[in-house]
Amino acid sequence: MGRGRAKAKQAKVARKLKYDTGGVDLDRLRRELATAGGGAWGTRAEGGRPQPAEGGGREAADE
Repeated sequence: MGRGRAKAKQAKVARKLKYDTGGVDLDRLRRELATAGGGAWGTRAEGGRPQPAEGGGREAADE
């Protein structure tokens, strides 16, 4: 008993997170992505698939 106030607060926070856009600065995001240059994501093989790591993975265990 007595959970009504806490539940209402959680509902208010959840509603705010769901419907508030957060004011995303799209121009800043574009600049950041344009200067990233691959970074931590690495390179991709032809066809847009990530390249497998050397010396490991499921394929190496099958051989």
